[in-house]
Amino acid sequence: MDPSTRLIHHDYQPPQGFLAPQPGVFKASTVIFPNVAAMRSREWKDKSGYTYGLHGTPTTFILEERLCALEGGLQCVLVPSGLAAIGTASLALLKTGDEVLVPDNAYGPNKAMSASTLAQFGIRTGLYDALDPADLAARITPATRLVWLEAPGSVTMEFPDLCELVRICRARGVTTALDNTWGAGLAFAPFDLVGDGTLGVDVSIHALTKYPSGGGDVLMGSVITRDPVLHMKIKLLHMHLGLGVGANDAEAVLRALPSIGLRYRTHDQAARTLAQWLQQQAPVVQVLHPALPESPGHAHWHALCGAADGGPGIAAGLFSVVLDPRYSQAQVDAFCDGLRLFKLGYSWGGPMSLVVPYDLGSMRSRPAPHLRPGTVVRFSIGLEAVEDLQADLHQSLQQAFGASATGGHR
Repeated sequence: MDPSTRLIHHDYQPPQGFLAPQPGVFKASTVIFPNVAAMRSREWKDKSGYTYGLHGTPTTFILEERLCALEGGLQCVLVPSGLAAIGTASLALLKTGDEVLVPDNAYGPNKAMSASTLAQFGIRTGLYDALDPADLAARITPATRLVWLEAPGSVTMEFPDLCELVRICRARGVTTALDNTWGAGLAFAPFDLVGDGTLGVDVSIHALTKYPSGGGDVLMGSVITRDPVLHMKIKLLHMHLGLGVGANDAEAVLRALPSIGLRYRTHDQAARTLAQWLQQQAPVVQVLHPALPESPGHAHWHALCGAADGGPGIAAGLFSVVLDPRYSQAQVDAFCDGLRLFKLGYSWGGPMSLVVPYDLGSMRSRPAPHLRPGTVVRFSIGLEAVEDLQADLHQSLQQAFGASATGGHR
């Protein structure tokens, strides 16, 4: 045979039995079958065999199973981003004439996609107040098929009574889908909210871009279920849309998963330290962090995330502050620009601390009386030394708001 042919059809196979801490990386579009009978009989839906790279490889199967173990699910599909996970769940579970309810404080792209893309399919979107279970109950109609949940809310960090929201939906036969990116499978168990297996969400989506990957360099999402009927609806849509993830990205998440607990707690401890320090700074009129007693929904976080057992509880490395309304947007922007270690950038969960100023008025459809007037700035705390981050905040507060900006209790 010509050398080019021999290179493609080389018959060497490495010996079996190689094991290492990190799973192998299998890259494939084409999957080779031993014979026609195997090609015709293999089933891709239940992971009993391999048929095509888009339907799974050993690398992606391992990642799916480990994510199920993390969140307490039984079935998982991987998609190219967290937003893709939201879209996959919504499109799989809704049809023309249906209604979906989304919290007003949800992740902005979820609200935008529901109001625009889903509307093109004749699916109506309604918004509800996540801090008011009665508001959700009043808004559920016979057409409501899906309720999105988020704990805590995006940017403003309100922690809802997740258990009560799920109970309301369950009593009315409405499917619940939770954006569990903040909880990461560590702060609480989405499929076992009260600890006895009687109450849980139906679907958990996770932006693996954040804490599971941990490096700020991977885009990926997951959709996890415990119900085989729901899972098959999601899996079939996943196949019909041709969704898949790269093997190297799956490898990156697999490498990071063993340290997620250590990293999450480190982010948490640093964020609480800085959030408490910022409470004492004069320009800050409110700190929004679920673990702080003054934060909206703190009691619900306390009950769900371990603090009710007498410990410190657990939270992510994310919080926001409201800066005094007497400061102009230009001054707030100057404060963000003046930070040296905090970088301007979206996302969170990576090693580098990030900051983003927000125009809350453009993000909410109704007033939020639990929020003080002012400009909202969100911080994602990375893995830098907390003393260095505090010094950075101190110098930028002084630079942007004057010598009297630091100190003074609020």
